[in-house]
Amino acid sequence: MNESFLHLRAFTNTDWATAVFLMCFALIAVTRSAFEMRFAEFSRLVISDKYIKVYRDNSNLMSWFNVALFLMHLVSFAFFIQLILSHYGYGEKTDWVLFVRVFTFLGAFILSKFLVEKIIGVCFNGEEFVEQFNLVKVSYRTYLGLFLLPIDIILFYSNNFPQWILSGMIAIILGVNILTYVLSIRSYQNVLIGRLFYFILYLCALEIAPYYFMYYWFTKS
Repeated sequence: MNESFLHLRAFTNTDWATAVFLMCFALIAVTRSAFEMRFAEFSRLVISDKYIKVYRDNSNLMSWFNVALFLMHLVSFAFFIQLILSHYGYGEKTDWVLFVRVFTFLGAFILSKFLVEKIIGVCFNGEEFVEQFNLVKVSYRTYLGLFLLPIDIILFYSNNFPQWILSGMIAIILGVNILTYVLSIRSYQNVLIGRLFYFILYLCALEIAPYYFMYYWFTKS
């Protein structure tokens, strides 16, 4: 008499991720069609700073072009953070609830930081510089999110990937952030000479401290 055994079979639902990735590509396609010339200049940001010079006006910071690509940037970085958490055993990459939490936290963190920076800029009569500095950061980080999106897709649908890929991407992200500060300092050095103390205070309080506390909280918890 043959004995039959029932084995539990684990199913992982990735349909939600596929839908999110498709929506990101649709958003990019619509943005490219609606802002064809601007998107062309933006796509050459890695080899030319013409986009920064042409669209450096403060009104461009809250334009639909930046808002649309900012949403794509949030999705891209939220997926990357979830992949890191999954790789180190802090969650599952197919957990859509975890993705919503990461996406919400990341969006709230960036928007809160932007609001605080704007308030400080008004208080110290440096609102114009802060907005232009944020425009530079948004441009380069959004470009990095656009570059990161296909990598997220490959890593998400791969069962195993080497450690050096994550380490390399983290190094690239840190390098882009440092490059953003260097380019901003070079572009606005004449303005910063008279406000060097406030700029150093700004970097320590709003650019270094938040990420340090996030790292400290994550490692300790």
